[in-house]
Amino acid sequence: MLVRKFNPNDLKRVYEIESMSFNQSYGIDMFQQLYEMGVGFLVAEEEGYVIGYVIFWIKYENQGHIISIAVDKNYRRMKAGTQLLVKAISILSLLRIDAIYLEVNENNTEAVEFYKTFNFKIDRTVPGYYEDGDGAIVMYLPLDRGKISR
Repeated sequence: MLVRKFNPNDLKRVYEIESMSFNQSYGIDMFQQLYEMGVGFLVAEEEGYVIGYVIFWIKYENQGHIISIAVDKNYRRMKAGTQLLVKAISILSLLRIDAIYLEVNENNTEAVEFYKTFNFKIDRTVPGYYEDGDGAIVMYLPLDRGKISR
């Protein structure tokens, strides 16, 4: 498995993965805009086929943010999500930030447990965060200016 930078040729495939992974997905135009803004955008590839992606950025001067991460349902449990998240954390930690934040649907207990294995902690819940009325759990990974805090 290869983790590499996203390129515009990956756009349609990333959108397919997003659409199959979330009830409410970003539109294909949003992915294009994020890419053009220069956010961190990586894909996982298996034998030349994109199977997952992660998008991240610096939200505030000292705070990273995982915008979206997903893996094709047919390729889950093959460590693609792990490799993508590890690479995103590694890149963000080089930027000497204090923490990395993300939001996850309150009903997605599998994702919450996945993030906990990386020492993400629950910060708070936000009722009605998603368009369908579901709440979000805000999680964060504390960093010690470039080093993961335990």
